[in-house]
Amino acid sequence: MIDSKEALRRYLEQDQLALNRRQDRRPRWFKDEIWKFEILLRQLEYDTNCRRGLWGMVIRKYHGLRFHNLSVKLGFTIPVNVFREGLSIPHYGTIVVHGGARIGRNCRLQEGVTIGATDGSHEAAVIGDNCYFGSGAKVIGAVTIADDVAVGAGAVVTKDITEPGTTWGGVPARKISDKDSHSNLCKALFS
Repeated sequence: MIDSKEALRRYLEQDQLALNRRQDRRPRWFKDEIWKFEILLRQLEYDTNCRRGLWGMVIRKYHGLRFHNLSVKLGFTIPVNVFREGLSIPHYGTIVVHGGARIGRNCRLQEGVTIGATDGSHEAAVIGDNCYFGSGAKVIGAVTIADDVAVGAGAVVTKDITEPGTTWGGVPARKISDKDSHSNLCKALFS
């Protein structure tokens, strides 16, 4: 959780690294919409957790409006305070994440991913560090996913994945390999 300026800086640096962006470069006017989205997400998390008073409320509303507009433009429904540092979204496209989900460091989401609740529940997934979700992957319900897990394209996870460092695919998702998720994440995260 972002609870200080130092934490905000650390989250932004790790997100930039996960997106494979040069560390000394600011977002460009065009073609960096996802990086701008992630900056606004982290700024809004900081505002929500740290800013108080009337001026804090004004800044929160301003960042919240910009965040909402960019979310609609990109097709993302991602609430604040769900992802730890190292979030990577490589493509535009519909991504839906439930506000009750808790997702660890270095998560990569392809387009069409849904991480949601089911049956009117407010409980959603708890996902470990270094996880990858392929195009169209779905995680439904209050499941737990271990560290270093890759969920293949189109897979539907409805039960806990407790074995770390594995790859899962199919409907419903089944273990298909003992290969971890690291080949799908930015190499610089592990050096």
